[in-house]
Amino acid sequence: MSKIEKPLIKFGTDGWRGIIAEDFTFENVRLCAQAIANYILSDSKGKQAEAVIGYDTRFLSDDFAKTVAQVMAGNNIKVIMSDSACATPVLSYGTAARNAATGIMITASHNPPNWNGIKIKAPNGSSASPEVIRIIEDSINNISRRQEPCLADFDQSVHTGLIEITDLNSIYANGITKMVDTDSLKKAPLKVIFDSMYGSGAGYLPRILEGGKLELIEINSGPNPAFPGIQQPEPISGNLHKLSKIVPETGAAVGLATDGDADRLGIIDENGTYLNTLQIYSLLILYLLEIREKRGAIVKTITSSQMVDKLGALYDVPVYEVPVGFKYVAPVMLEHNAMIGGEESGGYGYRDHIPERDGLLSSIFFLDYLVKTGRTPSQLIDLLYSKVGPHYYDREDILFPAEKRQELFKRVQLANPNSIAGEAIIKRDDLDGMRFILKDNSWLLIRFSGTEPLLRIYAESSSPERVVLLIQEGKAIAGLKGG
Repeated sequence: MSKIEKPLIKFGTDGWRGIIAEDFTFENVRLCAQAIANYILSDSKGKQAEAVIGYDTRFLSDDFAKTVAQVMAGNNIKVIMSDSACATPVLSYGTAARNAATGIMITASHNPPNWNGIKIKAPNGSSASPEVIRIIEDSINNISRRQEPCLADFDQSVHTGLIEITDLNSIYANGITKMVDTDSLKKAPLKVIFDSMYGSGAGYLPRILEGGKLELIEINSGPNPAFPGIQQPEPISGNLHKLSKIVPETGAAVGLATDGDADRLGIIDENGTYLNTLQIYSLLILYLLEIREKRGAIVKTITSSQMVDKLGALYDVPVYEVPVGFKYVAPVMLEHNAMIGGEESGGYGYRDHIPERDGLLSSIFFLDYLVKTGRTPSQLIDLLYSKVGPHYYDREDILFPAEKRQELFKRVQLANPNSIAGEAIIKRDDLDGMRFILKDNSWLLIRFSGTEPLLRIYAESSSPERVVLLIQEGKAIAGLKGG
C-alpha cells in the first residue's frame, strides 16, 4: 500500500467533517484518531494521558466513537467515554472537569444527515487551537497506510479499566445548577416548547428544570439520524416551521431549539416569530449586564451585530472582534476574562463555565431573562431596540460545485466596488471573507464556509428591505444568482 499523498481529512472552522462512507470512513477515523493520539503522547511529558470521548445521535456515531476509543487505548491513553449520546457542551464540560489531555466529540453538528465529523477539545473544554489542529493535520500527512493505527480490543480495554464508561450527562447537569438559580426557574408558571431537532440536546432541560410549575414540552426529541422534515439540524428559520406553529397554538411563552449537538440556540417568540441569532446574542449580553449585573469584555465574531458594539459603549465594557469560529473566540475570552463570547451561528459561551458554545445553558439563561423581567420575547426585542435602535439581519447560503471554489474565492477577493446599494463604502477588510462597511452603518460580508462548499452572504441594516438589497448586491459581487 502506498503513502497518503492527499488525505481526505481536513479540519475546517470547527472540526473535521465528511460524508459518511465517502470520506468519513472507519479507516479515516482511525487515521485521524492516531494523529490525535500522537499529539497527546508528544504533549504528555511521560505521564499517562486521558481523553474524554462523546458522540451525538447521528448514523454510526456510537460506533465511530468506539473506534476512536480503541485507538486511544491502543496507544495506552486512558479513555473516559460517555455511556450514551451527549451534547457537545457536555463533552466539553466533562473534559474540563477532568482536566483531560483532550476531548473528542463525534458529531457533524448542524450538517445534513449524510455527514459526520470529529471535534477536538482542549483541556479547558474549548475548541482545540489552530496551532494544535495544524500539528494533528501534519501528523495525518506523515502517517502511511502501512503504519496501521494502534488498535486495542474495546471490551478487553473496558475490563482492564483503560476505557471507562461514564455518565457525562450527570456531571454537566450538576454543574449547570451553579450557573443559574434553577430552583426559582422551576417555580415559574411558564410553558416552554423545546425542539432538539432529533439531536443530542433532548432530555437535558427536563432533567434540569422539571419538578415545579414550569411546563416543558419537547418535540422532535427522539433520535433520528435522517432528521425528517428538515434539511439539516440547524436552528434557523427555515428549519423551525413546526416549532413556529406549535408555540402560538399552545399559548407557550417561547420556543427554544438546539442544533444536532446542542451547542447552538434558536428561539421562536410567543407569536411564532423567529428571533435571529444577532438579536439573541444581544439579548443575552443585555441579560448579563442588567439582570445578572455582570461586567467584563464581550467577544464577537466578524459576522455578529453592531448592536453588540453599541451595548459595549452604553455599558462601558470593551468589545473584541475575531474571525468566524469559536476557536478564535475562546482564546480572546480567556485573555480578557470576558463575560461572554458569541458568534452569528448561534453559539454563545460564558465566563465561569467553559470557554465554548453551549446551547443548553444559553436556553436556560434566556428563560431566566423572561422570568426575571416578566416580559415576552417580543417585548425583550422592543427593550433592546429602545437602547440600540432597530437592526435587521439575514444570511443566505449558496451551494456551489466544490471545483469552483478557487474561481469564486478569487472573484470575491478582487472585488473592489466604490459603493453598494447606493451607499459609499467607508471600510473594506478581509479579516474573514470580504466585508464592506457602508456610510449608513450597514454592512455586507461575503465568506466561504470552513466545512462545506457554501458561499455565505451576510448583511445587517436599519430595515429589512435594505438587507434584501444588500444580499442581492453580494450575490452580484460573487457572480452568483441562485440562493
